[in-house]
Amino acid sequence: MRLHHALLFLPIVGLACLSAKANDEPERPPNVILFLVDDMGWTDGSVFGSDYYESPNIDAFARQSMRFTNAYAHPLCSPSRASILTGQEESRHGILSAHGHLKPEPWGAQVYQPATSRNEYLLTKSRTYLNPDATTLAEAFLGAGYRTAHMGKWHLGLTQEHWPDQHGFEVTFHSAPDPGPPGSTYFSPHGVHADGKPGAARRVGNIVDGPEGEHIDDRLGTEAIRFINEHQDEPFYLNLWMYDCHGPWEAKQDLIQKFAQKETQPDGHTNPVYAAMLKTMDDNFGRVMTALDELGIADNTIVVFFSDNGGNTHSMGASEQKRKMANPKSKTYGYTKIYSDYAGVQYPTKNLGLRGGKGKLYEGGQRVPLMVRWHQHIPAGSVSETIVNNIDLYPTLLELTGQAEPDHHVIDGKSIAKVLTEGEEGTGRTSVSYFPYHGGGISVRGGDWKLIRRYARKPDQYEGLVELFNLKEDLAETKNLAAEMPEKVTELGKLIDAHFERTGGLPPKPNPDFQRGTTSQENSSSATHGLVPKQCRIESIGGGIRVIAQGKNPFLGTAQVKLNGPITLHLQARGIDGKSGTGRVQWRTQEQTEFPATGQTVDFEVLDSTTWQDITVQVPVEGRSQLLRLHVPATDGLDIRSIRWKAQDGKRVQWDF
Repeated sequence: MRLHHALLFLPIVGLACLSAKANDEPERPPNVILFLVDDMGWTDGSVFGSDYYESPNIDAFARQSMRFTNAYAHPLCSPSRASILTGQEESRHGILSAHGHLKPEPWGAQVYQPATSRNEYLLTKSRTYLNPDATTLAEAFLGAGYRTAHMGKWHLGLTQEHWPDQHGFEVTFHSAPDPGPPGSTYFSPHGVHADGKPGAARRVGNIVDGPEGEHIDDRLGTEAIRFINEHQDEPFYLNLWMYDCHGPWEAKQDLIQKFAQKETQPDGHTNPVYAAMLKTMDDNFGRVMTALDELGIADNTIVVFFSDNGGNTHSMGASEQKRKMANPKSKTYGYTKIYSDYAGVQYPTKNLGLRGGKGKLYEGGQRVPLMVRWHQHIPAGSVSETIVNNIDLYPTLLELTGQAEPDHHVIDGKSIAKVLTEGEEGTGRTSVSYFPYHGGGISVRGGDWKLIRRYARKPDQYEGLVELFNLKEDLAETKNLAAEMPEKVTELGKLIDAHFERTGGLPPKPNPDFQRGTTSQENSSSATHGLVPKQCRIESIGGGIRVIAQGKNPFLGTAQVKLNGPITLHLQARGIDGKSGTGRVQWRTQEQTEFPATGQTVDFEVLDSTTWQDITVQVPVEGRSQLLRLHVPATDGLDIRSIRWKAQDGKRVQWDF
């Protein structure tokens, strides 16, 4: 086992004899475990309403906890995790999308991301790591004398200077890059290196391979229990952030087969692969809870059970499965074949009763499970309808453990300690979520009402730029009341304006270069001049071009992009007929006479959606680019609205169709 141990150990002010057994010592602060599930939907568990998924340990925990029915997170993981650890709104800490695995850029003031004349609004550019000057929840606990540990998914900074050990965690067990499990597999070996530069082809961290086939969440459970045993006689704060239930969609075969034999209802949950993933997570949650009981410290341990965003309702569609099984020798073929055999063509889960899922501002993307247990302090089996957001966990845990909020660190969240310990219902609370990309925007929940303000027009997905819903009468968000209730729109809109003023965030603003329905091209009067189609053909469509695959390796080649590397590709695109796929960028420098047989490629994903997507690809060109190839998904092709190449010195080459 390789675990990182920090050298700094601080005394607990005002407490003594902490090495003694719990029964002999004076009262001490409670331990804290923050158990975070990845992509678990609002109804993904028996206690939450599923009659197919099995979650006996979560169900038992619910009978001992307070369960919240109006708990909110950001629609994507990195922003949620940043808000949990800082207690700050996304517009303040600046991590607005799942970019925690991307190359870090120098810290500075928030800026707008590149836009074209097709973009009606200029959107805030997302940060890729936590503010180094922020006082994280772990640093607050460490300063109060707690032992601290982070185990599992981090996704808040790619390189070592942004890892959890730099943010107050004495013990860590993780690897990077980490949008999913280490090495993009749940099963050992993961191929994590102890040092070096993390990147798409090299995982770096201190996760060490176990026996072949060992599930990473089983390993996390083991390491968590080890940490708890080692520090049972002193207060500890443990982040146990599981990899389930995030893609890749693979699970233990025996569990998949078990759920495949279980009867399902068509209007309920039906996916045996996701059910198996959820069950493994539940098993390890149960192992940790049992360890607390056996050590006799459960009564003095606050346990938070939470999900980072709503359930995934967009992955593993027909085109994605077809692409991943196109090559039987590929890494994705095996688990996709199993998924196809047992789950067929269906998305990982369903957020029953809610609209949308992960990556969406509708309730299915934001509303998540939340339960908090502290024996003899929080009423067992209680349910609260209080509106609570992930930013509220920071001040709540500080208040429950008797700590003052840290100096020189702004906390946007509001404590729900009295809701937990006194049964007080938090009235008048609001929840804001800022996700401006891919047809997102910003949403505010106030009482029974919810307003979504959009920054891109997507009539195939939603109506206009403003949506208003009464969640008490229309939880599924089926009827937009914005046109009927302009006063309510104005009222909630003021909360959004005040949100940006309070947090100092950079709100979207109208694009002065916006030209609706026109074509601009800086390179030439011909919209596609300089782009050479190979094994594909180009057709004009409304608002863009369609690149139709005609061979196994379709791409657009160009010699027009001669920029000093590294360079960035900003692509506005969508799959033909909304199908998902994988594209890639390939390059050759001026010093190279031909394209290398391997390497010098970077993949990018096109989501299963009929809407235009803003795709950013970091292309690590060393030297000056000579030839670039934009490979489109070979199974279908790609619709493209704009292609923009930009160097770090600001020089750019672009096509707007």
